[in-house]
Amino acid sequence: MRIVGRIALGLAALAVVLVGVVLVRTFTYKAPAAADLSGVTVAPAIPVDVDRAARNLSAAIQIPTVRHQDRAEDDLAQWDRLHAFLQATYPAAHAAMTREVIDSQTLVYTWVGSDAALAPVILMAHQDVVPVTPGTEGAWKHPPFAGEIAENAVWGRGAVDDKGSLIGLFEAVETLAGQGFKPKRTVIVVSGGDEEVMGSGAQAAARLLAARGVKAEFVLDEGMAVITDNPLTGGRLAIIGTAEKGYATLQVTANAAGGHSSAPPKDGGGVATLAKAITAIVDRPFPMAFRGPGADMVKTAAPLASFPVRMGVANEWLFGKLLIGQTAATPAGAALLHTTIAPTMLKGSPKENVLPQDATAWINYRIAPGDTSAEVMARAKAATEGLPVTLSWNKTPAEPSPVSSTESAGWKAIAATAAAVSGAPVAPGLVTAGTDSRWLAPVAKDVYRFQPVEFRLKEVEMIHGTNEHMTLQNLERMVQFYGRLIVTAAQ
Repeated sequence: MRIVGRIALGLAALAVVLVGVVLVRTFTYKAPAAADLSGVTVAPAIPVDVDRAARNLSAAIQIPTVRHQDRAEDDLAQWDRLHAFLQATYPAAHAAMTREVIDSQTLVYTWVGSDAALAPVILMAHQDVVPVTPGTEGAWKHPPFAGEIAENAVWGRGAVDDKGSLIGLFEAVETLAGQGFKPKRTVIVVSGGDEEVMGSGAQAAARLLAARGVKAEFVLDEGMAVITDNPLTGGRLAIIGTAEKGYATLQVTANAAGGHSSAPPKDGGGVATLAKAITAIVDRPFPMAFRGPGADMVKTAAPLASFPVRMGVANEWLFGKLLIGQTAATPAGAALLHTTIAPTMLKGSPKENVLPQDATAWINYRIAPGDTSAEVMARAKAATEGLPVTLSWNKTPAEPSPVSSTESAGWKAIAATAAAVSGAPVAPGLVTAGTDSRWLAPVAKDVYRFQPVEFRLKEVEMIHGTNEHMTLQNLERMVQFYGRLIVTAAQ
């Protein structure tokens, strides 16, 4: 009995020590991914004419620069209209900056700084928008290309993605140039003409800047925002993307003999084989890991979160699996922790009573930093081993972007300005979609993705969806943010 008692006492002591370690680590936890911003002097607020900005955003929305999957459907004259509108509307900005039109109607503006020794900064906002799904026009509260100003907002396709940023940026430059501001650091504005179809415009801009020997201090593009009901903290959190996932679409094809559906083969034919292949690929998901920018967001926000979240993050060695489970409780949360697999398109027989000679599926991958397209292909081939299918990319994959610093001068300028304009705490994050900024990584030290707008999580659904709109408060934040960032980073 003495031995049993000693063992019990030892276990109790061990438990006390374990609890003590957990509590000490929890109460002394400091976010590792947040740089000290106390030394950054953010430029003061600039005057913003919100009514003018709203009218100009309205006018830009009324120019339907819609990119289609079939580029032959694009009306290129609309980009010419938009370019002319920008020139006529922002004379001071165009007097201060040189303007170039390159591939795919992409615009490159250069505001030359007075100190050539300073690395430039690159600000981005694309011109094109996605189509409105046919048949959904009646679900819009205001017509999608009317640019109506109503209910304290500007309504229409592109209001947020991304003409809101484009107009906000030009409003800021117009104001600063009109006041006589001259940057010490060169400011470059890149406005892609075909971002929505992962086109060639931004790539052409990157080649142009590389040929000129540009190595920017940072690039800033769209991607993340201020979420007012962030589930980690229950309140507002400004999330700045430090990386974005890669993009690849796998084409899976099952060839078959075809024939009449009245006499199907024993194995069910090409469609049945394809279904088995899709299931095999989806049933072998990439493992989730609490690492990278997705985990950095949780770690940075943890001091503001509930005690259980703080305790889990501070003691990842003990609660790692629980953290992954909690973060992955929603599809959006799970997407932060691994490479995702999403079958999206199918093609089979052209007629219901004909067995197809080939059946094809398209599977879209968003590749997490740390993974590669080669690993995606290898995993898919292993999953479908033994099945008579062929695997190929429908086009060259885009690999995950590098992860940008949260200690650099660029991060500090952007994060401090975001905090000053929004009043929200700031955290890094992972962009699970794609942006034009990925192509500019070779010509910059760091690339960040952030719009200074505030959304509830539910409101994010309007982007590429129905009833897209920019509130006047968010539009004012846009102009303030870009104006103050330019002066902060380029003075």
